[in-house]
Amino acid sequence: MQLHTQTWGEGDRVALLIHGLMADHRTWRRVGPALADRGYRVIAVDLRGHGASGRGEYGPALYADDVVESLPVGAELAIGHSLGGLTLSLAVDRLRPARAVFSDPAWHLAAPAEGFGPELFAQFKSATREQIRAMSPRWEEVDVDIELATLAVWDEQTALSLAPLVGTDLMPAAPVVPSLVQLADPSALISEERAQVLESRGFEVRSVPGAGHTIHRDDFDGFMASLEGWL
Repeated sequence: MQLHTQTWGEGDRVALLIHGLMADHRTWRRVGPALADRGYRVIAVDLRGHGASGRGEYGPALYADDVVESLPVGAELAIGHSLGGLTLSLAVDRLRPARAVFSDPAWHLAAPAEGFGPELFAQFKSATREQIRAMSPRWEEVDVDIELATLAVWDEQTALSLAPLVGTDLMPAAPVVPSLVQLADPSALISEERAQVLESRGFEVRSVPGAGHTIHRDDFDGFMASLEGWL
């Protein structure tokens, strides 16, 4: 599926941005322009079932095929957040960016008993402004507005389609290209033990102190600082 994209900048270098579940390209409203200011042409997708992209069957393998179809090969940088991190890990061998950043990637999907689960995510479709503020108290008001707008056009079946993956270890066996794993503090998706495993497999792992799961919206300055040496 050819995906809807948003572009910032006209630089010679290319950066790719892949959002997480429930979001779309608007989640990168600060990251896109910031990278453009650093000389990148930044391309962000809306995954299928999200934003202005089409609907259909859902699953990580399909998301990965879509981004390969929609994005250029050989970019300087690719960043995937959460579900976007999982998607990037399944597409990185075909996209072949020079560097990859996996921002709190969804490489372990917890069960509902652990406070998560696909059904609970699907229910978030009807979240109110107050609920979003309560869950993400550090967000700027414009991010709350964007979250409400993206939820309105999001197909919650994308969450339910993840049910077969609950409890599965989805961590890559090794980095395909030089790779940074950027973690929330604490991360609900990558435990300290899993972080150590990733380091042993050749990934660099950095945490952003005090940041929640959507690091780039929770602590934009911390997000950018943690990318030092990767931009």
